[in-house]
Amino acid sequence: MTAVPETSTDSPFPNPLRGTEVRVQLPAAIALGGLLAALLAVVFFEFFRRQVMFAITQPSDWAHTLLIPAITGYFIWLRRKELAALQPFAPCWLGLLPIMLGVGWYLLCVFGPKPLFHHNIMSVGILLTLIGIAWVLFGTKALRWFWFPLGFLWVFGQTLSEVMLNKITFQLQDIAAVGAYFLLTIIGMEVDRSGNTLVVWSGGESFPLNVAEACSGMRMLVAFAALGVFLAATSLTRFWQRALLVSAALPIALAVNIVRVASLGVLSQFNRNFIDGEVHEFIGVLWLIPGLFLYMGALWLIQRLMVDEGPKVAHAV
Repeated sequence: MTAVPETSTDSPFPNPLRGTEVRVQLPAAIALGGLLAALLAVVFFEFFRRQVMFAITQPSDWAHTLLIPAITGYFIWLRRKELAALQPFAPCWLGLLPIMLGVGWYLLCVFGPKPLFHHNIMSVGILLTLIGIAWVLFGTKALRWFWFPLGFLWVFGQTLSEVMLNKITFQLQDIAAVGAYFLLTIIGMEVDRSGNTLVVWSGGESFPLNVAEACSGMRMLVAFAALGVFLAATSLTRFWQRALLVSAALPIALAVNIVRVASLGVLSQFNRNFIDGEVHEFIGVLWLIPGLFLYMGALWLIQRLMVDEGPKVAHAV
């Protein structure tokens, strides 16, 4: 950290702020950022504790949120040359405003009215605080390289509430039930469907399978959307390619979820415990693997089989 004397002016009036202008080198900014991150971990402990518990207790739905902070750091690392070119950084003390607003909002959510004690509402305070820290440490010019990583962290690094998910969960439940019904019928199984409930018949015995909210595929869609944004930002350069890959999250998530529900219908004939409990969670995680390969295949197709001679866009990260 260095102090650069301010150039003198001919103004006869004294300036109380005149004297030195603080400049920060990249290593010092990273060290200060690490210290502030440790302090924030203490201030926002309740939010982080809840998020980790969501990821551990619901791994098939929210385990991916544990990887998002590391991916966010990788996005910033990709712009290390651009950030280094801005050295020495000129901290902007206006960043203290969003820091105070963010911490104040979070504390209000924790200790204020009960409706504000909501995971996603609390996260707004954390986002404002992180923006303020980046602004203070790296200055205004560097903010252009932080908006995307921090936005990615905020959107995909937290568990979404049921109220937010339910707006489209019911439609996904219907799609999963209908798709699994036709898939089981195609492979020669006797199946009845009533709404979101499938009844698989085998040897004169019925095996009901309820396509509940947990089987809607909504969480899988969120995970694939996060993967799509990551691959689009790091592997593609044209806007239309990125948009196409991110859009592919919906059909891939739907297809994988339909196969998952159908596989549960088949397994239920061997053991009814396969359709609930820990086995159900394990099967949900297991089907993420072929979904990942399917997404990588979509990326390969976009890169190799589709050629666009139009202008390239700059990387978003």
